[in-house]
Amino acid sequence: MKIKVSLYPSEEGYAVCAPSLPGCWSQGATEEEALANIASAIQEYLEADIEPEAGGEVREIEVAV
Repeated sequence: MKIKVSLYPSEEGYAVCAPSLPGCWSQGATEEEALANIASAIQEYLEADIEPEAGGEVREIEVAV
């Protein structure tokens, strides 16, 4: 699976996010470290078992990419 990420240089290194996954951010001292860290963050984000809001029902669908 490929997911687009955005890198932001900072005084501490790089911040990185996955814009299509709200709240999925990471960072690293180097670009390579930041990319490795966001890969782990994305994996954890996608594996998270998040309960739906009150009244919601969880369904699983298949999407072609």
